[in-house]
Amino acid sequence: MAEQLLSTAVHDTLPGSYVRPESQRPRLAEVVTGARIPVVDLGSPDRAAVVAAIGDACRSHGFFQVLNHGVHADLVAAVMAVGRAFFRLSPEEKAKLYSDDPARKIRLSTSFNVRKETVHNWRDYLRLHCHPLDEFVPDWPSNPPDFKYVIYSF
Repeated sequence: MAEQLLSTAVHDTLPGSYVRPESQRPRLAEVVTGARIPVVDLGSPDRAAVVAAIGDACRSHGFFQVLNHGVHADLVAAVMAVGRAFFRLSPEEKAKLYSDDPARKIRLSTSFNVRKETVHNWRDYLRLHCHPLDEFVPDWPSNPPDFKYVIYSF
């Protein structure tokens, strides 16, 4: 089943299982240009204001941008690099973690639930449960070799 992974297969055309009916596609004509994304500054000393800003953003938009989250840019870059390296592994290596079972705690898959969906989402993902760390880290990928170290640092 790992051949279903988008990061493994080569597609000359869009597979039909990824084509949404017109009624489910974004209506780009209705997109508001110049709209502002809510911004939440986690570095603010006013905790109540931060909590209120998160609540407001979730109610009004359903998402927000975070500033001053405290994660160093070098670590973000390292996580992105090891993630790219993972998804560039050979199909055989990635197949070791592939599963279409949504109940698996650690798995590589595509879309949300390929067993039940009639139309898939165009993505691959690696699901890693993290709590408690001692229970799950041993089962995280060992390839690329620095994967566990970099992700655990995060």
